Formats: sequence, C-alpha cells, structure tokens
Amino acid sequence: EQVGKKTMWVPAAAMYPNTTNGCSALTQVELSNGPELKVLDFAAAADDFAQFTVAFPKSWNEGTITFQPYWTVTGTNTGTVVWGMRAVACADNATQNVTFGNIALTAAKAHSGTSNDINVSAESAALTIKAAAVDTLTYFEIFNDTSASGQSGVARLTGVKILYTTDAVNDA
Repeated sequence: EQVGKKTMWVPAAAMYPNTTNGCSALTQVELSNGPELKVLDFAAAADDFAQFTVAFPKSWNEGTITFQPYWTVTGTNTGTVVWGMRAVACADNATQNVTFGNIALTAAKAHSGTSNDINVSAESAALTIKAAAVDTLTYFEIFNDTSASGQSGVARLTGVKILYTTDAVNDA
C-alpha cells in the first residue's frame, strides 16, 4: 500500500431516506437485460435527502474529501443534475445529536437523454467533515440540489464514490 488518495464505494443500498424531506425508499429496477438497479429516487421539484455512515480507516488524514455520484434518470430529459453533500463526525462517548457541516456540490452534469443510462458526475468541490477525527463515525447527507439542477425527471442515485487521502500505509 501507498499513502495518498483512496476511494470508497457506498451503494444506494447502504443509504436511507431522511425522515423529513427524504428521497424514496430503496427501489429495485429490472431492466430488460442484465443488471437490476438498486436506486434511491430524488424528485425533480424539491430537495430530497438521504443519509449514510462511514467509519474511515485510521490511515485517513482527517482532511477534506470529495465525492462522485453515480446516477441515472428514468426519462429522456437531458437536463442537468447537481448533487450536494455534507457530513459530521461523532466521537466515542459523544452525542450524535449534532448538526452537519458545510455543503459541497458537484458541477452540473447533463443526462444523456436515454432512460436509465449511467451518469458519472465529476468529482465534487472539497468537503470538510465537521469534527473529523480518528475513530469517529461519520454521518453523510446527500441531496439533489434542485435549485441548481435543470432536470425535469427523477434523479436515481445508484451510489457515491468517496475520495479521501491517507497519511499512513496501514491502520496499525
């Protein structure tokens, strides 16, 4: 192993809709061939939210991260989607009743116009995890920023790649 930039995949199946203003529950979509999709549907007209947790390895440098959403659209509209995310870390014996940190956004990405084509957004702006530290549980909140998006169809999130930097070769 080398120190440096690493990636972690978080599938939509590991995420859950927020209780308030949540996206849809996990949906399984059968296509005519091959893979079946596990997605979270985010409405086009309102910001919907989902959450997930990550326990970063000790080798993480506790610095900023970026994220890269993988998503599709059920229809043929070629409008753009902008994803936003924010995070907060919770330490051992500390409250989990905390607020999220600042939001980081992706650039607008246009859908291909073909229903269920995969879209891979560019890496987001730097995201600072509030209270980042070793041996914490990090809560993430992801959403479709509809005020910045131009997509009239439902944005279906397949998952998100988290990109983080390590400063040690292992977690010893």
